[in-house]
Order: sequence, then C-alpha cells, then structure tokens
Amino acid sequence: MIVLASNSPRRKEICALLDLLVTVIPARHEEAPDPSLSPENAVMRVARAKAAEVFASCPDALVIGADTAVLLENTFLGKPRDEADAARMLRALSGRQHRVLTGVALLSREKEDVFCESASVWFRRLAEEEIRAYIASGEPMDKAGAYGIQGRGAKFVSRIDGDFYTVMGLPCAALYERLQSFRK
Repeated sequence: MIVLASNSPRRKEICALLDLLVTVIPARHEEAPDPSLSPENAVMRVARAKAAEVFASCPDALVIGADTAVLLENTFLGKPRDEADAARMLRALSGRQHRVLTGVALLSREKEDVFCESASVWFRRLAEEEIRAYIASGEPMDKAGAYGIQGRGAKFVSRIDGDFYTVMGLPCAALYERLQSFRK
C-alpha cells in the first residue's frame, strides 16, 4: 500500500500521473520551515515529519510526504494569511524570479529516502487590477507564494527552469525514479 501524507488534490493528481494508487491520509501537523536550516534542508525536514507522522499509524505502507516552499531572495513566502497578505506576495513576485522547492520523504519499513527538488520561476509584471481579480478568485489563498501554477496563476509565469511538477507540489520525474528502488 502507498499512502500520500497530504490532502493536496494536486499531489494526488501527480501520483495518478505516475500510475500510483494512493490512499490519502493527510498529516495533521503543519510544521513551519526551520529558518536556522538551509531552505532545502528545511523543506526536507517538514516533508519527513509529515511522512513520519502518518507512517507511525501505517507501518506496513510506503508513505510519501511532501512540503513545497516559495522563496524570494531566500525568504519563505508561505500561504497567505488573508487577502492583503496575498496581494503583498503577488506584488513582491511581480516582474521577478523566485525559487520553488519541494521536499519529499519516502518512508517504508525497509528504507527511507528524503530529497529536495528546485525550480526557478519568473513572473511577468503584474498590474494591480490583475492582482485584485486573482485574489477575488480565491485561488491564491491556500497556496505557498499566493499562486497556483496549474490554475489561474499560470498566466503570471513567463518562464520556468526545472520540473513544472516541483512547482505544483510533487516533483514527478524525481519521485518516479526514486520510487523504483522501493519496488525491488
């Protein structure tokens, strides 16, 4: 059995692309990234904590935990607290490049693999009315960095360097490759 320790419909969709039949058991504890760690180690630590929490109740499963962070000049942009916070984040991203990191933890009784993938994303310059309309759609409110690349936020992205799915929340190619060692 494979368990996805996330309630994210995007992560479930990515698992389906990999032909993984997953049982969704979301981790309850949302841990903030530790600012004393490098950004990569911080997202890996959170991903592992999520996977470990679910693995404790499913010790015979392979558990996948993940954490995605948006970084602008090494500052974490989490999920917006409210509409004003979403507007602040979108203004900060406007016309600039940022990084998206996704940490992934694979835990089973026999093996553990924790890794991080990174993608660089460039936003075109956003007009205030675009920001207001996007916030009014409700889409940015539950997403790190206040945007979803797989939704209406795609129109803001002028370029991406790295795995699109890393930005969406689960690095597809890297996950597929690493899962092969769990199937042997």
